Amino acid sequence: MNDDILFDALGPKAKARLRTVSILCGLVLLGLLTLVLIRLGASGQLDPARWAILVDGAMLRFLLQGLVMTLLVGVVSTVLSVAAGVLLALGRLSRKRWLSWPSATVIEFFRAMPLLLILFFFMFGLPILGVRVPIFWQLVLAIVAHAGAIFAEIVRAGILAVGRGQSEAGHAIGLRHWEVMTFVVLPQAARALAPALISQTVRVIKESSLGYVVGIAELLNNGKVLGEFSGDFIQAYVGAGLLYIIVNILLSRVAERLANRKKKLVQETS
Repeated sequence: MNDDILFDALGPKAKARLRTVSILCGLVLLGLLTLVLIRLGASGQLDPARWAILVDGAMLRFLLQGLVMTLLVGVVSTVLSVAAGVLLALGRLSRKRWLSWPSATVIEFFRAMPLLLILFFFMFGLPILGVRVPIFWQLVLAIVAHAGAIFAEIVRAGILAVGRGQSEAGHAIGLRHWEVMTFVVLPQAARALAPALISQTVRVIKESSLGYVVGIAELLNNGKVLGEFSGDFIQAYVGAGLLYIIVNILLSRVAERLANRKKKLVQETS
């Protein structure tokens, strides 16, 4: 697919203006970074002794334990969110209004709701109703409710992008509607949407940082505890931030590779 379908190609003057703006923005960011480093140095925050916590074995293990919990929350939330997204997408695409309308309502409601507000409902709303949920599942279910609605729209877009002839061919050989969706349409949609699904997974992992609200020992919470213990808050949060960046970069690279592979296959078949 040509990228110019969505955006017009830039002309020479537009490219020159874009290059100038990029350079100016880079200089501004460099100036701000320099100013921050000067202020940190003046307050003693750049003292090597303060950054020793990031190479201390016990403290580093503490951060890595938080990373493991973050990844666990991310994996469980992603699996459940994809499953919920597929069901909601199929429900919204159903020809039966009693199924499509409630599915669309659920999707639009949870897409519009802030994740933190949903989390507060699981934290405070459910106990009022007499329902007790472990803190791990309070966070996971809140993420699933929010991310599942987003996954549903991604999956729905992928299903609609599959050629109508694929469904007609499946019906022509005697497959039922659910069999066509399961064995013909969804596998093709999943391959096409793999980069988008991985990108959304990156977002789910970042959303797991709200675990500090419910007290889960995930990466951000462990960084907070480490900062309180050592007194080096900036260094502890920088260490946690670096681990987030590493994980997200790795997942983003996977998404880019899948997107490039898809583009290459499209070019070879066109």
